[in-house]
Amino acid sequence: MNASSIQNAQQEIIDEFGLFDDWTGRYQYLIDLGRKLPPLPDAERIDANKVDGCQSQVWIVVSGDANRLDLRAASDSAIVSGLVALLLRVYSGQSARAILDTDPSFINAIGLGKHLSPTRSNGLASMVKTIKAHAAHALAQDG
Repeated sequence: MNASSIQNAQQEIIDEFGLFDDWTGRYQYLIDLGRKLPPLPDAERIDANKVDGCQSQVWIVVSGDANRLDLRAASDSAIVSGLVALLLRVYSGQSARAILDTDPSFINAIGLGKHLSPTRSNGLASMVKTIKAHAAHALAQDG
């Protein structure tokens, strides 16, 4: 998988959110996406997988190597689960290099940047930072 598939995933998200006239529908869609996340076993809901800087609890589990990183995640917040689901859609299954080279432009494109509370925006930034840190670590291991 490469940067273009990341861009395709981001474009799909932008198109889907464009179908909603208002933020009530978009928030509901985010919550629905979060509900569809596969459950994360309690054994993986540990501090080592916890994202720092999030008001709600978020766990991100990464497996694989620099060629392909698979991500799984969970949160105790409905909206944050939806945000995590979007990030997994964009980044899971990608190479570490593609993850590092691609910013989540969909966040501002769909207006999330403006519509999230400052604490949620910070949490989203922390999740992106965590995913990119895992990618950087995988690349370092590979080299």
